[in-house]
Amino acid sequence: MTTSPTVYERNTAPPPAFADAANSRQKLRAAGLDPDYWYVVAEERKVRRGEVVEVGFWKRSIALFRGDDGELRAVDNRCAHRQLKLTTGHVRGCDLVCPYHGWAYDGRGRVVDIPHELFGREMPKLGVRSYPVRVRYGLVWIFPGDPAKADERALPAIPELEGPDRWACVPVGFTWNAHHSMIIDNVSDFTHAYLHRKYKPFSDSTLTRCETVGDTVFVAYDTKVGGGRVSGLFVDRKAVDTNHMELGYQYPYQWSNTDDQIKHWLFVTPLDERRTQTFFLFYFKNFVVPFTRVRIPRQLMTPLLRAANELMVKPLLREDGFAVEAEQAGWEAHWDAPIAELNPAVKAFQALTVRKWEEHLERTAAKVPRGPRRAPKAATEAPAA
Repeated sequence: MTTSPTVYERNTAPPPAFADAANSRQKLRAAGLDPDYWYVVAEERKVRRGEVVEVGFWKRSIALFRGDDGELRAVDNRCAHRQLKLTTGHVRGCDLVCPYHGWAYDGRGRVVDIPHELFGREMPKLGVRSYPVRVRYGLVWIFPGDPAKADERALPAIPELEGPDRWACVPVGFTWNAHHSMIIDNVSDFTHAYLHRKYKPFSDSTLTRCETVGDTVFVAYDTKVGGGRVSGLFVDRKAVDTNHMELGYQYPYQWSNTDDQIKHWLFVTPLDERRTQTFFLFYFKNFVVPFTRVRIPRQLMTPLLRAANELMVKPLLREDGFAVEAEQAGWEAHWDAPIAELNPAVKAFQALTVRKWEEHLERTAAKVPRGPRRAPKAATEAPAA
């Protein structure tokens, strides 16, 4: 006698917060990422002099602007006066000006000019939070955590993208309506080859390694890489082993490596529990002229990659975007359904994300001062004006 599986109906209640989660999956989908790391918020080329753009990190809105001196600066996206978003204002010189009363902020978030009457008062010492900013690999990075830790926390090292012989690379970015952990699961879990049956970036995958070392999960697959009818023509398969790929979830970043010839990094920046910015860096040591072993000159690699991104890479990644956004919608409707995960690598990614978020929450709680509780105001006391 066989029994029918339990059918779980749509749950009209929202998924639980991290502190209220009943299992590891619920904790995972409510977890943020530790702010004491560098996170990508934009492509450098898309923020020109005199421009301000809104970026974000985990429920914070941040104004990123480039002054007349060419430097990038980042401050909380609010005016200290009436809380308008500073991205609705404009850049003047190297300051950011609120459109309401013209209050101006420098790159450290300090109010440096108030153009209207001060009513006999001195210039107030007001401001908003600023964020350390760096530019590397064509990307803009901010440090949303403790600024005292910014210098001691290294950015990912990608030596192939530095120096005169750097490999060709053109960033690709999206904003997907999905939790950041779903995206990390997706790019490192090769059991979803069916989704990409049109482009065949990988196929016939067998997991050969899954190991957590410190804050990194190392994964390897025996798999056929780049089997697409077009993309496969540009790889010299006699010189490159395209039957094996190594991957890593080097918290909070993800990377892959195929025979030290084809590599990529993925940088995710969580905006909240259901929206994530993604920045992909695919880079290649060499391409060959199709049906030959003649290498394409290095100076032609970048324009070729730009074309490849539009014709193949972005359509392929949009399939992943469709999948994770659909997964997010499914999660919100069925967050109390049983956990059904087969790939041990995915479980390892998820365990690392939860552990790091718990460590962050513990550090944050330890910093909260625990002074004596204030007595409540008397009932007859008038409220503050």
